[in-house]
Amino acid sequence: MDSITIKVRPLPAAEGLPLPAYMTEGAAGMDLYAALEEEVVLRPGERKLIPTGIQVAIPAGYEGQVRPRSGLAAKYGVTLLNTPGTIDADYRGEIKVLLINLGQESFVIRRGDRIAQLVISPVVRGSLVVEARLEETSRGEGGFGHTGRR
Repeated sequence: MDSITIKVRPLPAAEGLPLPAYMTEGAAGMDLYAALEEEVVLRPGERKLIPTGIQVAIPAGYEGQVRPRSGLAAKYGVTLLNTPGTIDADYRGEIKVLLINLGQESFVIRRGDRIAQLVISPVVRGSLVVEARLEETSRGEGGFGHTGRR
């Protein structure tokens, strides 16, 4: 498996918390931790920005994708808005995670809880070229749900 070096700067709020880490040998994403001073309660339908207490320097040609944790979504209905969130190679601010509670009950987030995953992916930049017509395809303009329900 290929690997690149990602520089990380823990902020004071992350003192005592682990760095993001892959939890299994085949994991694609590193778990991100909540760097909270106090518990945060997410009521049903509520969203909050949760700090991770880290900054990263992602190399040019790559991005960080912040993605939901499947267990939080399946068990509690807690997921991310703006997912996957993109961390550009030139961003140097703290990583924050925009959680939303789509479940039926309030959800408590505590310091050190694993709240999201960080996936590092290569980026290909495109160059747009204006054309009067585009080549036809069998799909054409078929969009949302065009292939049917089943």
